[in-house]
Amino acid sequence: SIPIHVRSTFTSEPGTIIREEYTVEEKSFIIRGVAHDEHVTKITVLGVSNVPGVAYKIFSALADANIDVDMIVQSLRSADSNVTDMVFTVASIDAEEARRVVEGISADIHASGVSIDNDVAKISIVGAGMLGNPGIASRMFGALSNAGINLEIISTSEISISCLIKGGSVKDAVNRIHDEFFPNEA
Repeated sequence: SIPIHVRSTFTSEPGTIIREEYTVEEKSFIIRGVAHDEHVTKITVLGVSNVPGVAYKIFSALADANIDVDMIVQSLRSADSNVTDMVFTVASIDAEEARRVVEGISADIHASGVSIDNDVAKISIVGAGMLGNPGIASRMFGALSNAGINLEIISTSEISISCLIKGGSVKDAVNRIHDEFFPNEA
C-alpha cells in the first residue's frame, strides 16, 4: 500500500505515481458540496426537424461564435416524431448572441422559433462516483420535490448531478440539498 513515485533522472518531468487501484464503490462515497450558478440562460430552439445533423448545425454555429454550451436536452414532441425541440443553457452574458446565432440558422434547421428564459439557475451536487452510487440522484430530486421545486433539465456525470430550476428557488434549493446531504452541519 505504499505509493511509488517513478521519475526520470534525465528530465524535470513530474513522473508517475504507482499506487493501489480501487473503484469508487470500494471507498466511501463523499459528496463534496453543493454549487449553484444564477448566471445561466435557457435557450429553446422550437420545432426543428428530427433528422441527422440538426444538433451539429446548432452547436457548431455556437462554437464558431465562441459560445460555450452547458446543459443540452433534445426532446421529441409526443404528437409528432418528425419534430423536436432542442434546449440548452449558456452563460447569461452570451444569451443574446446565442439567440442571434440560432435565429441566423433557423431556416436551415426548419426551426419554428427560439425562446430565451433568463429566470433559471443551475444547482449541482459535486463529488466522486455519482454514476456508481444508486440513490444519490433520487435523494437530490426528493429534497427539491419536497420544497416544491420543479426540475427543468437534469444533467449527470461521474462527478456531478446538476438541475436547472427557476431562478427564484436557488436559496431554498441550496438549503434543502445541503440539509439532505450534510444534515449535521450548520
